Amino acid sequence: MDRFADYETMTFKRDGRVLTVTLNLPDSLNAVDAKLHAELSRVFIDLNDDPESDVIVLTGAGRAFCAGGDIDWMQDAIDDPSNFEVTGFEAKRIIFSQLDLEKPLICRMNGHAIGLGATIALSCDVVIAADSAKIGDPHVSVGLVAGDGGAILWPQMIGFLRAKEYLLTGDAIPAPEAARMGLINRAVASEDLDEDVYALAQRLASGARKAIRWTKVTTNIALKQLAHAAMDTGVAYESMSNVSEDHREAVAAFREKRKPVFTGK
Repeated sequence: MDRFADYETMTFKRDGRVLTVTLNLPDSLNAVDAKLHAELSRVFIDLNDDPESDVIVLTGAGRAFCAGGDIDWMQDAIDDPSNFEVTGFEAKRIIFSQLDLEKPLICRMNGHAIGLGATIALSCDVVIAADSAKIGDPHVSVGLVAGDGGAILWPQMIGFLRAKEYLLTGDAIPAPEAARMGLINRAVASEDLDEDVYALAQRLASGARKAIRWTKVTTNIALKQLAHAAMDTGVAYESMSNVSEDHREAVAAFREKRKPVFTGK
């Protein structure tokens, strides 16, 4: 467990060979700030190297899985756009390292998964959600390009036409509907979430470890190829949108609790 001792935004709990990683900023609905983003960019590498686990469960503390980007963090990148250079580098490393993780990774989607939270959920191998949760990628709603993985993952899950409708509107999808369209594996009653998630986790942990890992590795090759082909472009466009007037207006409107007025600039 020592390799995880310095993490400030996550907690780690072992049950045999199953390791549960919990995003632990419940007061902000696990919204991603600079610290959480930095830790996400290295946690999957540490998880891959951890000799004491074979299956990883990823979840969130409190009411949400992950509510997307923290608004203060967004404002920092507006005030000093050079900060986004670090964000862009970390964003690529989050996706690449998550897809490189050889161990089965189960998303216990205990609540809403929004923006980067949706990307992290969909980069897992299995997504089991509480039926009260929603998933969505509303980058465009805050004037940003969905460049941190959503534009890559969503079309692979539900097809290009349907994916573009949700990515271009930013609409969130209730978990039962997301399951019906194949975006996630299934939605279960909140009181049944742990039983469903950990039954699968223990089944995988007691299975043929090498066969399971290498089947995952083989299956992820196509996603990794797509991610490496498109992430630089996505992050570059998102960086450009970070300095747009529409993004500045969206963040200001969020702070002032009003609807943004976009001008296309």
